[in-house]
Amino acid sequence: MVEPLRVGLAGLGTVGIAVLRLLERRRADLEARCGRPIVVSAVSARSRGKDRGVDLSDVTWYDDPADLAHDNSIDVFVEVIGGEDGPARRAVEAAIARGLPVVTANKALLARHGNALARAAEAHDTGIGIGFEAAVAGGIPIVRTLREALPGNAISRVYGILNGTCNYILTRMEREGLDFATCLAEAQRLGYAEADPTFDIEGYDTAHKLALLTGLAFGTEVDADAILIEGISAITPEDIAAADELGYRIKLLGVASRAGDGIEQRVHPTMVPKSSAIARIDGVLNAVAVDSDALGEIVLVGPGAGGEATASSVIADLMDVATGRHIPTFGRPASAMQPYSAARIARHAGGYYLRLLIEDRPGALATIARHMADHGISLESIVQRRRAPRADAPGAAVPSVVQPIVLITYETTEEAVRAAIGAIAAESVVAGPPKMIRIEKLA
Repeated sequence: MVEPLRVGLAGLGTVGIAVLRLLERRRADLEARCGRPIVVSAVSARSRGKDRGVDLSDVTWYDDPADLAHDNSIDVFVEVIGGEDGPARRAVEAAIARGLPVVTANKALLARHGNALARAAEAHDTGIGIGFEAAVAGGIPIVRTLREALPGNAISRVYGILNGTCNYILTRMEREGLDFATCLAEAQRLGYAEADPTFDIEGYDTAHKLALLTGLAFGTEVDADAILIEGISAITPEDIAAADELGYRIKLLGVASRAGDGIEQRVHPTMVPKSSAIARIDGVLNAVAVDSDALGEIVLVGPGAGGEATASSVIADLMDVATGRHIPTFGRPASAMQPYSAARIARHAGGYYLRLLIEDRPGALATIARHMADHGISLESIVQRRRAPRADAPGAAVPSVVQPIVLITYETTEEAVRAAIGAIAAESVVAGPPKMIRIEKLA
């Protein structure tokens, strides 16, 4: 009889329980594909008495995941606890020290410690890597696509919608004309956003995932601290409406691309053409696009979170372990990963959306145009409207004292735009700081 692959599962939350259920539901097919059964023989979680809706009577239980990692009866350690340090890190390090294969859904852990963990794992005679398909974009198989399917391609850019919470909020704002706070509250009510949503809405979740994609795509060491990060909390219905009128939609994108002086990593609200594939991704879906020389652009779309989607990716990595496939964590030996060299964001070139409130008086627009010209910025379009009458004067015909103006620039540099809006902000013709949103050039 063929020996089963015995799994030690750390974490029995939504994802852990989904892994157990999916392994049971797909048991016969997985055995046929792998040539051996895959069974969970030991688990770790904080509460033994909680009813999780699955039968755990035949498994060995550990309160501490590090103790689970030291269990000599398991063949592979699966970590779905979360957190960049604490129990998750200690347990993964313990499993690697034993030479166990590790599968994890923990993007934060790998974004912070992935380089060291990969080196430690691959130092063993077996040359084991760390499976982390579930750590990026949930059920979308982007890790194995970059790691295994595209070695014949030179990748120039990888980008995508990597956080379903943000995509849901921006979709609702656009479709229903709602403000950010209202959409965030609804996302929290539906369980798409945490009680403290900062990690999602301010871009940190996306940045962790982007750091891993960068390592896979460009063969550089993971460096989450080198990423420019801007969240979506400052996006207004006025920005959404202006983007729509100008032929764009606003998405929170993570973008990594080759530049002349290194690799550029950015997470920020982005205006994308309505005609682009990425613009059509709505709700909680994720999408990742890869630009390469041989294939051009490919786009993968699917659920970026949720128990079954994430469990599907965990099981894909377990199949690799069950069949004896050992693949370096980031697609090449950890010792061959190049030091990360960050491109200067000031040199980033692209179009920009600028929204300003200007004093409704002669010469104001000319002042703005002069500062743009002084910094070598050409304008593709200028949209100016009068505000509606003041709310405290129903039916009044007197316009507001300030007027919104939207500028779309031709391709220019980040450095030039920031210098220009700094000069404009210092003028008495504007009320409040200018709003800037980058425009991503897409096919």
